[in-house]
Order: sequence, then structure tokens, then C-alpha cells
Amino acid sequence: MPDMKGRLRLDSPSLAHKSRTSRILTHAFLDSTLTVALCFAPAAAHARQSATGSPVIVQPGAPGAPSKNLPPSTTPTPPRASQADIDFMQGMIMHHQQAVEMTALIPSHTEDKDVRAIGARISRSQSDEINFMKRWLVARGQSTSMGMPGMHDMDNNGKPMLMPGMLTPAQMEALRNARGAEFDRLFLTGMIQHHGGALVMVKELFDSPGAGQDADLFDFVTDVDSGQRAEIRIMENMLKEKQ
Repeated sequence: MPDMKGRLRLDSPSLAHKSRTSRILTHAFLDSTLTVALCFAPAAAHARQSATGSPVIVQPGAPGAPSKNLPPSTTPTPPRASQADIDFMQGMIMHHQQAVEMTALIPSHTEDKDVRAIGARISRSQSDEINFMKRWLVARGQSTSMGMPGMHDMDNNGKPMLMPGMLTPAQMEALRNARGAEFDRLFLTGMIQHHGGALVMVKELFDSPGAGQDADLFDFVTDVDSGQRAEIRIMENMLKEKQ
């Protein structure tokens, strides 16, 4: 909710964060391509009991087609992910891990209450998202790490580049060495840069043919996009107040 200055309160999650957390908890292992129904109604349950008395799993047919009875051992199969989806999730795990590393410096580097609040919010949300992305990858038989950790592409000289928005080793070292107001400035500018890079990664995903069609991934990515845009606005306002 906005405070008297019209700025989002940092001590309570935004609606976007609440929505993201709710969707992570409810969509983690749902099957997006196969609708499976269990018949629990008393009358129907009796008619659809197997010989052993166990419930029969029914897969509704397409319009005009009959339903199918599936074996009791049937389990939902996660939808097939594109390579771009897999690359995005693996890369975003590494991307988020640097953000969590940045927020871990806050308790020992600054006493600013607003910076501590936004840092706790970012650490909590991105840690939850890392767990979701790892579960998503494992459910699809994929590795949770990238082939070249932290690397995204090659520059004109064929050298690997950091993923969009990630802080360079020099930036991270400067952040570790800073204290007080200087740390606050470096943290806020660095995290705005970091969040902006995540938005670039989201755009690249949706610009890739056939990517972003998985329902769980789509919900997750759109929530990440809206949540990080909101946090960028908060941090930009904080920087203006500190100037």
C-alpha cells in the first residue's frame, strides 16, 4: 500500500510479489498439457471404481470425443520445454544468485532502514524464485546449472560476456568494500542495473520462436517481469531522496 508520500511501503510485499509467491506455490508441479480428473462424486465414484476398488483416472476427450479411462498409476507429464526455456531458467538461477549475494552484504554494510527493507524483500522473493526454477528444471530432467556459469553470449572477440545486468567482478568488489552512504548508492544503482538485465532476459525469451509457451513458465516469467519493474521504481525513488 502507498504511504503518505505515495511510495510503496517496503515492509510489506507488493501485490506483484504476493501474486508471484502464490503462483510459485500453486503451479510448481501442475501439468499444462494433460487434464486429469478424479471422480469423487458419490454416485459417479461407485460407477467408476476399478475391480480392486481404487478410483479410475479419467482423461476428458476433445470436443466431440469420448473420455478415456487411464491406469491408476498414471502421473501428469510436464509439458515439453523448448531449449530457450531451459536456457532461460538455468541462466536466471545464476542471475538471481548474484542478487542474493548482493543483499547478503546489507546487514554488515549499512544501517539504512529503507535499504535493509528493500534488500530483505529482494532476497526473499529471489530465493523463492530460485527454488521454483530448480524444481521446474528437475521435473523436466534438466540440469539446474548452466554450461558456463554466469556467461550469456560472446563479444566480437569471441570472449564470453556476463548475462544482461549482472555486476562485473570489479563492481562486486567495490560493493564489498563500501560502507554506509557509499554502499547504499552502489547497492541501489547496482540492483537497478541487475533488475534491468532480468527484464532484457525476459524479452529475449519471448522473442525466441516457440519459447515461453509452458503455462507454469509463462506465469512465472510475467510475474518476475512485473515484480522487478515495481522494485526498480522503488529503488529509483530511494536514490532521488538520497541525492
